[in-house]
Amino acid sequence: MVRADEIGLIAIKNARISGRVSVDLIKRAKARTGLNTDTELIEFALANVAIEDDFLTVFDAVAGAVDPELDLDAG
Repeated sequence: MVRADEIGLIAIKNARISGRVSVDLIKRAKARTGLNTDTELIEFALANVAIEDDFLTVFDAVAGAVDPELDLDAG
């Protein structure tokens, strides 16, 4: 949410969204996120989609390879 705020995605609230979903889905999502309102939950979910980091695409591109120069014993 910090990143969404930094890039101006949540500064102005000028749209409305509605839909039908399972009450169990909402309860579980709120429990996992610690969010309390439907609005917070929807905003959080949309921000996660909008700011997708393309992890899977990047991971696939490097084929799970580790740089041979990387010292895995450093700690």
